[in-house]
Amino acid sequence: MPQVKLLDKYIFKKFILTFFMAIILIVGIVIIFDISEKIDDFVAKNAPLKAVVFDYYVNFVPYFMNMFSPLFVFISVIFFTSIMASNSEIIAILSCGVSYKRMLMPYMAAAAVIALFSLALSLYIIPNGNEKRVAFEARYTKANRRALATKNVHYQIDPGKFVYVESFSSWNNTAYNFTLEEVKDNRIVSKLSAESAKWDSTLAGWRLKNWFIRDYSEGLEDKVRSGEKMDTVLSLTVTDFYRNKNTVEGLPIRKLNQLIRTQKMRGDANVMYSQLEKHQRYSMPFSAFILTIIGVTLSSRKKRGGIGWNIGIGIALSFTYILFMRFSQMFVYTGDMPAVVALWIPNVLYAIVAAVLYHYAQK
Repeated sequence: MPQVKLLDKYIFKKFILTFFMAIILIVGIVIIFDISEKIDDFVAKNAPLKAVVFDYYVNFVPYFMNMFSPLFVFISVIFFTSIMASNSEIIAILSCGVSYKRMLMPYMAAAAVIALFSLALSLYIIPNGNEKRVAFEARYTKANRRALATKNVHYQIDPGKFVYVESFSSWNNTAYNFTLEEVKDNRIVSKLSAESAKWDSTLAGWRLKNWFIRDYSEGLEDKVRSGEKMDTVLSLTVTDFYRNKNTVEGLPIRKLNQLIRTQKMRGDANVMYSQLEKHQRYSMPFSAFILTIIGVTLSSRKKRGGIGWNIGIGIALSFTYILFMRFSQMFVYTGDMPAVVALWIPNVLYAIVAAVLYHYAQK
């Protein structure tokens, strides 16, 4: 029994150390290439050194590390397990009466630590950093934002209140051909129309131009009011027109869930970005368990070609997992698949692969 506990510590320590060494090595290489690619933008736009280091790279590292955590997990497991197999350590462990299932326990314990670490990053730490990182990229590493041509926007901003905007321009934060309808008992009771609605940051509301309101009565006469200018505050802000897959990355999980509820109520098509972000935060950490099992089963046998083949197979499979995850998201953008299904399909399929490999590895 003491030998088994010593074995658990040995495998657990090797897994965790190899994982973080892989992160340090690969992230260091990525940062060097990223600096060489963006150095011209930093210089041309006079990016302060403090902002480059603390606003961008300090927040870029956790983001990149978590995005490619399946790759780091797979490479780590393949690498040190292949070395153990080539040194006949796996054979020695199994010949001492330790079952294959029992040998996997420290692997799964280390995978659980990595999964919890990744989950904490996804839900709480990375969203706060992403807000600064995205703002830095928009200011210093990308071309100036061009006019946004959002057209034919339909929102339900409150129960029974519907907004329609023919087009929205980011140059002046103005919505053109603005309409607000109030519906009760499946009947329009009021309709506000305006030539334009300009966002006023001091008012935190909209300034309407050339507006008129028609109140529909149950009788034959409707009340009509009109004017040149009017200020109004609605459950609609200018940020609703700018929200995309980058902005939702900066929301903590509580605000993200709140945004999803609001977007569903409004019928906002951008809800797919929020749903993808939410389910990716949960599905990615869970992959640590699946890829750990696949990695152990592929590399626990001693092979004539050495660890090179194992590492090559590991990198190939981990990249196919990440590509599969990205490819499945396309079906959400096209409306063919819910986000929860698209993000969990890779885990389900690779879990089946892991189960099959584990079944044959025990023999």
